[in-house]
Amino acid sequence: MTEAAERTAAPEYAVVIPTLGRPSLAVTLRALADAKGPAPRRIVLVDDRPLDDCTALPAAVPDDLAPLVEITPGCAAGPAAARNIGWLAAPEPWTVFLDDDVVPGPTWADDLAADLAAAGPGVAGSQGRIAVPLPDDRRPTDWERMTAGLATARWITADMAYRRAALEAVGGFDERFPRAFREDADLALRIVAAGWGLSTGSRRTTHPVRPADRWVSVRTQAGNADDALMARVHGRDWWARAGAPRGRLRRHLAITAAGAAAVIGAATGSRWRAAGGAALWLAGTAEFALARVLPGPRTRAEIVTMALTSAVIPPVATAHRVAGLIRHRSAARLDRTAVPTGAVDHA
Repeated sequence: MTEAAERTAAPEYAVVIPTLGRPSLAVTLRALADAKGPAPRRIVLVDDRPLDDCTALPAAVPDDLAPLVEITPGCAAGPAAARNIGWLAAPEPWTVFLDDDVVPGPTWADDLAADLAAAGPGVAGSQGRIAVPLPDDRRPTDWERMTAGLATARWITADMAYRRAALEAVGGFDERFPRAFREDADLALRIVAAGWGLSTGSRRTTHPVRPADRWVSVRTQAGNADDALMARVHGRDWWARAGAPRGRLRRHLAITAAGAAAVIGAATGSRWRAAGGAALWLAGTAEFALARVLPGPRTRAEIVTMALTSAVIPPVATAHRVAGLIRHRSAARLDRTAVPTGAVDHA
């Protein structure tokens, strides 16, 4: 088949990449240019930096991709809003969402064409297979293990293709999710509830572990507010339907309550309350730190990081959860009673 015939036969698709202009974007674009197979009709880079940043997006676009690339301003409201801007700017029947720090494989475009061609009319989305490279010479750190969870996560938009018709039917991404967290699971659950199916394709994409500082695990606790929104919209059983791990929120709440009891006891002169709360807080914090240290490299730096962050994470997670419950207390529950008979989730 000639290149022109191949392009005609392949399903038309656009690629949407929200970006803050990180250096990894150049690697992603280079991998797209090198990937064997039908090229996208367009590549939409959504510049999601603050609107007052008027500098040019620092994107090294390969020459062979330059005619396909469109740079669209975002609104600095997070990846959900940026992806909505991207797919609305792309009229193609399929939109492939990529993160700006992934590396599509060498046969990615060919494999994507096969994935989309195999998607029946009732299938709204096709998920790529994500690999997270970990070090060979030591055990992974806590942050590396967290990132490695992307390899088994469902429906993540690190590499996820959706039919434009399905996105239109459910209104795209919910922009109440301000972080790169849960907005993909929310969209998938709404699409399945609307009667569509989701599948896992054959294409492969690598997601390297980003450099991170000591406190990255504390900052990620902001996602507990998004979990509150997920529970309001999708019900308390959304974890099972999304295949998401439950995490340690209940233990974090207990540890935080014990610490609060110790502080209140000390402030009110109740020695027994202070001593009991402090003992429970110390035991819970030590167990949490140990659970994070043992699977890791056990270096001095990692042990210190785990000790410090294990003391901080429970109250931070609790605070974000409470804030999410308050912020989203009026969020409407998704009506799942209208799902057509035979709707299947193939993920």
